[in-house]
Amino acid sequence: MDDYLEQILHLIEEKGYARAVDISRNLGISQASVTNMLRRLDAEGLVKHEKYRGTVLTPEGHRIAKAIIERHQTLTRFLRLFGIDEETIYKDVEGMEHHVSRPTLAVIRAIADSLEQSPAMLEEVKARAAASIEGADRMGF
Repeated sequence: MDDYLEQILHLIEEKGYARAVDISRNLGISQASVTNMLRRLDAEGLVKHEKYRGTVLTPEGHRIAKAIIERHQTLTRFLRLFGIDEETIYKDVEGMEHHVSRPTLAVIRAIADSLEQSPAMLEEVKARAAASIEGADRMGF
């Protein structure tokens, strides 16, 4: 559900509308699956979906989609601080964003903010992380 809401908002911001065919292409799933999910999201009051006309977010759907995107951006920003490659960040964020709680996300955001404001602290944490990774590699983890 999160992926659909996120895609719908991205499409609306990019093109002004969201169609099932575009959602299908972007998510790499069948158009029939997208249509079924759009019906479900409509029934839950998160989107207004009209066959052959497109999909728009309800105010509640928009609120949730914005929160999903903010969660994705926060996790991405945090991992980029440590110089992790973009492909790894993408894979990790896709897994984490669906499971991280609001309190945990708030902690990650606060740490990212603090590290961005203190380059010395960021370098110290990066050094500790590198040493930890090196130690785990030696131990076969």
